[in-house]
Amino acid sequence: MNLKSLLKICLLALFIVACKNEVKDSKEEITQVVEVEKVDFDYTVEEFSDIKILRYQIPGWDNLSLKEQKLVYYLTQAGLAGRDIMWDQNYRHNLKIRTALENVYSSYDGDKSTDDWANFETYLKRVWFSNGIHHHYSNAKMKPDFTAAYLKELLAATDTTLEGEAFDVLFNAEDSKKVNQAKGVDNVLESAVNFYAPDITNKDVADFYKTKVSPNPEKPLSYGLNSKLVKENGVVKERVYKSGGLYGSAIDEIIKWLEKAQGVAENEPQAEALGLLIDYYKTGDLQTWDDYNVAWTAATEGNIDYINSFIEVYNDPLGYRGSYESIIQINDFDMSEKMAVLSKNAQWFEDHSPLMEAHKKDSVVGVTYKVVNVAGEAGDASPSTPIGVNLPNANWIRAAVGSKSVSLGNIINAYNNAGGTGRLKEFAHDEEEVQLEEEYGQLADKLHTALHEVIGHASGQLNPGVGETKETLKTYASTLEEGRADLVGLYFLYNPKLQELGLVEDWKKVGKAAYDGYIRNGLMTQLIRLDLGDDVEEAHMRNRQWVSAWAFEKGKDENVIEKVTKDGKTYFNINDYEKLHELFGDLLRETQRIKSEGDYEAVQALVEGYGVKVDQEIHAEVLERNKQFPSPPYSGFVNPVLVPETNSEGEITAIKVTQPETFAGQMLNYSKDYSFLPVEN
Repeated sequence: MNLKSLLKICLLALFIVACKNEVKDSKEEITQVVEVEKVDFDYTVEEFSDIKILRYQIPGWDNLSLKEQKLVYYLTQAGLAGRDIMWDQNYRHNLKIRTALENVYSSYDGDKSTDDWANFETYLKRVWFSNGIHHHYSNAKMKPDFTAAYLKELLAATDTTLEGEAFDVLFNAEDSKKVNQAKGVDNVLESAVNFYAPDITNKDVADFYKTKVSPNPEKPLSYGLNSKLVKENGVVKERVYKSGGLYGSAIDEIIKWLEKAQGVAENEPQAEALGLLIDYYKTGDLQTWDDYNVAWTAATEGNIDYINSFIEVYNDPLGYRGSYESIIQINDFDMSEKMAVLSKNAQWFEDHSPLMEAHKKDSVVGVTYKVVNVAGEAGDASPSTPIGVNLPNANWIRAAVGSKSVSLGNIINAYNNAGGTGRLKEFAHDEEEVQLEEEYGQLADKLHTALHEVIGHASGQLNPGVGETKETLKTYASTLEEGRADLVGLYFLYNPKLQELGLVEDWKKVGKAAYDGYIRNGLMTQLIRLDLGDDVEEAHMRNRQWVSAWAFEKGKDENVIEKVTKDGKTYFNINDYEKLHELFGDLLRETQRIKSEGDYEAVQALVEGYGVKVDQEIHAEVLERNKQFPSPPYSGFVNPVLVPETNSEGEITAIKVTQPETFAGQMLNYSKDYSFLPVEN
């Protein structure tokens, strides 16, 4: 991508304001492309290993009132207060390992010019980035490029203690996968994630939750979301995350800041939701969690919103337990208003989807979408962050109350301004594909994210009596849901309705760019994230591969997607976009059927057959071709630092936004200021 393209931002609002809000003209000009002057802001912090660290700005901060700035500050502090929870959830020895490595890093005064020290620094940065010793994306344990003997030298030189299992695991083969979703193994027993005691098995989990019956089966509680499963004298029990319970010392600090935030809430619905979240943290009661989500979903007014608690279940091989996460958001009302048209037409998309009639919703309610600017992130959202979020996750709340979808506008802007690579021209089949991507690719990506989050996750319904997907589809629930939402986006991206609504000027070209990019990534370019010989483990990578590979195979007879070899290089070229659109519709219908009926055998066949194994010849070729591009495949962020200024009475009079100079500096400051969990010696 050239510099001119990098300095363009498609001012497309990716989503929605509340359905009750009126839009004066749904066909007003939306897809503007504006030349942006190059600003004096350095987005790139540093690069190491397979990672690039970036900064992001907070547009509109100075336009907030002091009360609103206080609300953002308190919510950000609440988020950071729970940071160590995520570290401990990821692996039982993470906090002990981090404490030791950071002490070495901060106090070692020996020779720092050696390769060993450079490798130690890189390893620590990788651990910081992943919130633990397992890779943030592949889930594989990261191997240090220094020896156990060298680490022992560093520990001795700095009077640091790290011994026993916590030391040995850095160099041995134990706990090699944070999340192991392989077929035919005991996924809980073989996963290092700290949601379960080391002796808990798949059967233990299944047997334990068979006894849990929700008071109202039509509103099933999220059993297991906020607890760890352990055995005491051979009896399986839950240790609940709450004040006075597991993680209580950090949760008490979260509560302290949430109570301050409640005191400066913008309105009563926002204050009520915060109060319920505080009650949930105090009690650990899952009914309170549902009450909070209902109130939070309905609280759509105001400039500030937030995500905070144990939410996404991707790190649990069985999909019960939520990882701690926090994202603080400032609304971008101008951008959001432009895309209100999507939420306003949510029912049209549901009615015109290729789903079986029994699986369509009669009434799509309460879907809101906003473009927001992030003011701070923590836990599972940092340093590696999503670019779009749709919550709450409970299917019954989505159906009865609705959901909130957000696009993280300033995060996307930082990605766009941080520089690109030549990978597009290397892996695109021809110049036409390159031109479509350069002209329409950003818009197509934004629309796909919008359709995925707003329409995709809100679409479809379960058959009466069918349990939650984590129960019926088990380890495949997350990848099935993400693939289903992707397919909703893909199906409607190639549709004249988008042009009718004023979202695009040429729906076919935008749709073609979207299809090209998805197939190119799903069958080839995402493989740069894997080591040769690895299976695909991460839920989103799996879904992109099984969607693409299924469409490729099913379209072979009509040569819909052609595998082409030119000059010894492999490409995948779409010959028939209309037929591919039909195939995406067929697969969408089937994935919704699987979800609606809870068809475990079908989802297992789909994911295992198309989404897990990698063509080793293509993988080796992709890795070789990618060597010419030095840019790392993963990016993440340091957070801006909010600095309060106070008067002689200790009252906040202003809050300034500053930027961290280094990744290491921010990580060390976080450990100094936000370590609220005890670390075992």
